[in-house]
Amino acid sequence: MWCPAGAGHALFILSELTDGRVRIYGDNIAVARWLQSTIESLLFPAFADTTLPVVAAAFARRGGPWSTTTETVVAAGPRVTLSWYDCIEPFVLHAPPGFNNRPIGVFSTFFPARAAQLEIDGRVATGSVWPETRGDRQASSACLAWSETWVKPRG
Repeated sequence: MWCPAGAGHALFILSELTDGRVRIYGDNIAVARWLQSTIESLLFPAFADTTLPVVAAAFARRGGPWSTTTETVVAAGPRVTLSWYDCIEPFVLHAPPGFNNRPIGVFSTFFPARAAQLEIDGRVATGSVWPETRGDRQASSACLAWSETWVKPRG
């Protein structure tokens, strides 16, 4: 991603595989902190805690929504693999500031998946994907959100 803090990747994770604790991985700490202060503080406050360390990690992606998309995050300790598959029809989400009572807006291409998997060091999470509505479109709890653009109100 690119943001005012530069280019980089960040993964915020909270799972039974992390013993219910938030973990943050990134290749640019400033990007992770920008996400925490501007986006996560509004969407998922547990991820906004800037006292949590950002663990240095390398990020890679393979595949695509036409089959399986896999994101791999490798840090000094853990290896995290996230996979999305069985995607339904993609759509572009138009959510200007004020949509769903949020002070910021987002425009993004969504690829909702019917199935996904989280794996950390060979251990697979037990959760499952559920249907969700995003905007006025059928989606799921496991979406690839590509080309996200976050916007503030004008003025």
